Amino acid sequence: MSGGPLRGVRVLDLTRLLPGPVATLHLADMGADVIKIEDHGVGDYARTLGDGPDGVSVFYRSVNRNKRGLRLDLKRAPGREVFLRLARAADIVVESFRPGVSRKLGIDYETLRAINPGIVYCAITGYGQTGPLARAAGHDLNYIGLAGVLDQIGVDGGQPAIPNLQIGDLLGGAMTAVMGILAALFDAQRSGQGRLVDVAMSEAVLAHNLFPFFALQSAGGLPQRGADLLSGGDAGYGVYATADGRHMAVAPLEAKFWDVFCEALGRPEWKTRHAARGAAAVALRRELEDLFAGRTQAEWRDFFADVDCCVTPVLAVGEALEHPQFVARAMAVHADGVMQYAPPLKLSGWVFAVDRVAPAPGEHSEELLREVGFTEDEIVTLRQTAII
Repeated sequence: MSGGPLRGVRVLDLTRLLPGPVATLHLADMGADVIKIEDHGVGDYARTLGDGPDGVSVFYRSVNRNKRGLRLDLKRAPGREVFLRLARAADIVVESFRPGVSRKLGIDYETLRAINPGIVYCAITGYGQTGPLARAAGHDLNYIGLAGVLDQIGVDGGQPAIPNLQIGDLLGGAMTAVMGILAALFDAQRSGQGRLVDVAMSEAVLAHNLFPFFALQSAGGLPQRGADLLSGGDAGYGVYATADGRHMAVAPLEAKFWDVFCEALGRPEWKTRHAARGAAAVALRRELEDLFAGRTQAEWRDFFADVDCCVTPVLAVGEALEHPQFVARAMAVHADGVMQYAPPLKLSGWVFAVDRVAPAPGEHSEELLREVGFTEDEIVTLRQTAII
């Protein structure tokens, strides 16, 4: 990678599936040397979740690129000693065990801090390292349900709708983890002292559930599902079906955009209905539904192409990848036999590249051990005894 801002930073990644691997993916893409450590059993079972070339899923290939692979038995003392030796030369450790597991294995933050005071240790869990649910099992649906997010997702009169974007896993387990890791790393490089970064996916969702939180304090209570300003209460912010069964995202929420919207449609009399509420909003929404049902999505797309009022087509992901905006920003890359997303940010002086495809189990074990001083005889013994 050219100018990767995290070049020279070494990460030991003990995570699997989605949240942790996506967090370390962002670090790896920005130049960090991420070492993916897997056990001798199934390892990261994301490999087999879905189809992909040679039996390795698109999922696994896409979230584990630019990493090196080490297979290590942490349940046996020699494996633990290998990990501790690696940790002495590492900057970051990321794990997603239930609380208490890393201590049982002898690789917890306190143990690592004793041998490497500058280590940044990120523990990603559903509910955090403390509290009554700390050791409880959970999935994304549980985290957004407990945090009051799921309750507000859906249409008026309907039950909560399950989003296809894993909000807790990605907002919490990935992006919040990266935020905490980079903050702690920045401080560690100034002070020489690392930190434990305790990331609870449920808390990350709760802390970003802003508009219901505001309403709870300013409006005296929550709106009904599908009746909030941005979920159905304002006719100028919604999804409207087109003649061909597709949809348009219509969001001229501010008065200046609403005025442009009304003028473009030849409905200047609608300007005074901006920000209508209650029955007036319901009536306006019905008129907008009738209007958008009169043309196909493609016709509306072309109609609004040069009208600056926040109206866009609702695209499927394949269509999004072909949209000129995302093409111009090179958001799709082809690597390892599959299409993958590019990183969701651009930095000056940094040219993103897929330098390494996702590793096979233990693919780089021997080279990694050589780098931290293991002799050839030691490596042979570790291999023969199935430690690596």
